[in-house]
Amino acid sequence: MEGKVTDKFIHFRAQSSYSMLESAIKINQLTELTKRNEMSAICLADRGNLFASLEFALAATKEKIQPIHGSILNILFTNKGKKDFAEILLIAKDQAGYHNLLKLVSMTFTDNERKICNHISFDDLQKHSEGLIALSAYTEGVVGKLLLSGDKASAVNSAKKLQQLFGDKFYFEIMRHSLAAERKIEADYLQIARDLSIPLIATNKVLFSDVSMHDAHDVLLCIAEGVVRDEQNRKRASNQCYFKSSDEMIKLFEDLPEAIENTIHLAQRCYVMSEVRPPSLPNFSDGSISEEDLIRKQSSNGLEEKLLAKFAKENIDKSKHEQIRTEYNERLKYELDIICSMNFSGYFLIVSDFIKWSKDNGIAVGPGRGSGAGSIIAWVLKITDLDPIKFGLLFERFLNPERVSMPDFDIDFCQERREEVISYVRSKYGDERVGQIITFGKMQAKAVIKDVSRVLSLPYVIADYLTELVPFNAVNPITLNQAITDVVELRGAAKGKGLYNIDGDNELIKQVLSTALTLEGLQRHASTHAAGVVIANQDMTNLVPIYQDMNSEMLIVQYSMKYCELSGLVKFDFLGLQTLTVITKTLKLLEYEGIKIDIDTIPFDDQKTFSMLANGVSTGVFQFESVGMKSSLKKLGPDNLDDIIALGALYRPGPMDNIPTYIACKHGLQEVDYLHPLLEPTLKPTYGVIIYQEQVMEIARLLSGYSLGGSDLLRR
Repeated sequence: MEGKVTDKFIHFRAQSSYSMLESAIKINQLTELTKRNEMSAICLADRGNLFASLEFALAATKEKIQPIHGSILNILFTNKGKKDFAEILLIAKDQAGYHNLLKLVSMTFTDNERKICNHISFDDLQKHSEGLIALSAYTEGVVGKLLLSGDKASAVNSAKKLQQLFGDKFYFEIMRHSLAAERKIEADYLQIARDLSIPLIATNKVLFSDVSMHDAHDVLLCIAEGVVRDEQNRKRASNQCYFKSSDEMIKLFEDLPEAIENTIHLAQRCYVMSEVRPPSLPNFSDGSISEEDLIRKQSSNGLEEKLLAKFAKENIDKSKHEQIRTEYNERLKYELDIICSMNFSGYFLIVSDFIKWSKDNGIAVGPGRGSGAGSIIAWVLKITDLDPIKFGLLFERFLNPERVSMPDFDIDFCQERREEVISYVRSKYGDERVGQIITFGKMQAKAVIKDVSRVLSLPYVIADYLTELVPFNAVNPITLNQAITDVVELRGAAKGKGLYNIDGDNELIKQVLSTALTLEGLQRHASTHAAGVVIANQDMTNLVPIYQDMNSEMLIVQYSMKYCELSGLVKFDFLGLQTLTVITKTLKLLEYEGIKIDIDTIPFDDQKTFSMLANGVSTGVFQFESVGMKSSLKKLGPDNLDDIIALGALYRPGPMDNIPTYIACKHGLQEVDYLHPLLEPTLKPTYGVIIYQEQVMEIARLLSGYSLGGSDLLRR
């Protein structure tokens, strides 16, 4: 993609908030700034990572802006006989360059010694320089650092080395942020560029949107270092590190017009971007049989096994066996045809394989929850232990033929042995093809107030009071702006009008809230998704950048879950559930007493259990332990499994309002209202109360003629 002829300048030093606590610009703000300044391209050069690579590419192309991918990496070099680290800005020119950028960024986390800092070496660059453009990083690069140390000869040699490595893809980067170090080396630096015929390129660090944000950005740097703003020996950024316009940059480098022109030429040299890919999975079959034939074979065998067990357990009359077989086989064929037509056979086979392995090795696995329990294929492949026909569960809620999206099973494992299952998956598919997913902690309302208050030295008691004024909402966290709008005391404090019952510097409080509003929502730290695991059909570094926690051997994809899936990686949820661990240990303790229980075959009609729950004796019972739940159990007096299931579904914000109706109808204290005669069969089991999403789908089908796939879309 070529830059427009109207372009005057392109920024190549823009950093986003994914440069953790270094930049105060979010991805959408960066693209907005680029568009507002009438630039057709922008290079995102976050420090040491590609966390935002795909998010940035999608946001930029949406605004018809050319995304250019880069990253500021540390490179190991020798300075006066000692090991030292300098910066180098690497930019992807083409597909080969993007792949090499993925590898080099990943290597800083996975390959090299990181006790001092994440880095690459000149040898790494030599192996992976194809398709990459290198910028020298001026005062913070190898050449600049050597000049600052007074070693001009070594600076020249290093420039030659990089020029030899990258050829005409190596640029001497020059910046003017009104810093003494920049002025000190500029003359010698420009002389080396002229002597070696290395092209110059003008850059400006973009760490905040405009000059007015400098103070807030300064607070951000203090948060990063854990210091107060009055600290003398701390990191600072020039107030010139903002998104300068083309005219500002042209004026700043009016003596070096070629350095400005080269930004346009460089943008025109780049023609690659991070892209969305369709889902890809490793081939589960060994090649002797197709995945479709394999899943059909395993499903058919699994169904026969399940039906024989069902006939025996439920003591079903033999005269009904054929009728039941027909019903189940029709459902099996229906689901298989959809699964195979969507090319999801491999997904089911992979999940079935690691769950069967877990069960064979004595690792407790949950019976199934969520929409996945509506699949008969999941039941016969032992992914779930629930018969969807018996419980009236719908396949379309899990996998909708009218809305193609990846299936997603939530699978619970014994918390203490979950890692064994992941280790099995890694051994089967390869360590380089299995990884976890990164998550990013953000500076949210309460936390950002505390951080800013600490930096600006606002007394703790006032800071604590301010955070307490922000309402808590676990489902939809309240933003600081919402809190200031809704809470009278905060609204007054934000205007400098003081707080009730608090003596303090109101202007300082106003400054804290103003700064917190500016910084809210920025990324604060990276961590690992609690359950998400991806399995790729090739080494992940061929597809995405990789991160690794120093305390773990497992690779982590640098993209958050949304962008991880958009990049073509398929997520599997491996959830560790403490309840399964408790059950496992309880069964072992009972065995010591000579009592052996098969948890998978326990009866669902044990009246002693219902009596216990009806008396509110539910401490230790998963999801039935709270005081409110115990009270509801006593009022309901459950005497069958349907009551237990219904109460579990109703005991949530919103649906809880229907609990009194359900209880009153069950005990005949209130007449059941089915809303419409057609709905009686669907709503009879729940006394006319709409509880389950399957009921919503059935209602849409019965009253409006929706297909089940269409009713699922309506439900969503």
